[in-house]
Amino acid sequence: MKTLASLIPAADLLLVMPPEEIGMQLLKLAASSQQNGLISLGSIAGPDRLFGDGYSHMRGPTYPRHQEAEIELAVAEAWLWLQNNGLIMPAAQPNATYHRLTRRGRELADDETQLPSFLAAVQFPRHLLHPAIADKVWIQLAQGENAVAVFIAFRAVEEAVRVAAGFPADAHGVPMMRRAFNKDNGPLRREADPEAEREALQALFTGAIGSYKNPHSHRTVEITDTAEAQEMVLLASHLLRIVDARAGRI
Repeated sequence: MKTLASLIPAADLLLVMPPEEIGMQLLKLAASSQQNGLISLGSIAGPDRLFGDGYSHMRGPTYPRHQEAEIELAVAEAWLWLQNNGLIMPAAQPNATYHRLTRRGRELADDETQLPSFLAAVQFPRHLLHPAIADKVWIQLAQGENAVAVFIAFRAVEEAVRVAAGFPADAHGVPMMRRAFNKDNGPLRREADPEAEREALQALFTGAIGSYKNPHSHRTVEITDTAEAQEMVLLASHLLRIVDARAGRI
């Protein structure tokens, strides 16, 4: 059986790694050491598997004992990270000391190509997203469905503008944004703002819908850069908050 030291060979390296990176290595070990679907931290990274004199013919590579306290803390933090991010869960009684891999945990353990997208998603400041899109968009980003996340976010902007402006169901796209934020008579304009700012806000909404929502409505658009997709959905979230303010909801 592999040990954590076979996946992260140097103790000094392990001690500077963030919990999520150690956690993904623990997830691999957990997936390969399940007994009737059950796993435990002690069975994959307990003291007997972590520490020794450098190598055990029975257990494989180990870490030096003089760093035991620091290493155990780092491993415990990583195990907690796995739980907090829904990759493992406590097993039902009477096996309360054991855990199981969640469905998402099994997927990531089986397909490492999903790991970068998942890590990028869990590190993303989800609390910054507007509540109307936070859950749906975050799930799509976590699954690497960047284009879907962007489409959902800007479709929500389009729908919010339609409702706030009191337009009919067939109103949509750039023409609707021009009407809603028209500097002279748009229902979502703010008359007290200088004319240049009213024009700029109209341009912001029409440009965002034209650039980020409409292409996804008419053809397949690939977004391979997760950071770029995150920036786009944050823009959509900001636009939703503007609509809320214009509609008197905040």
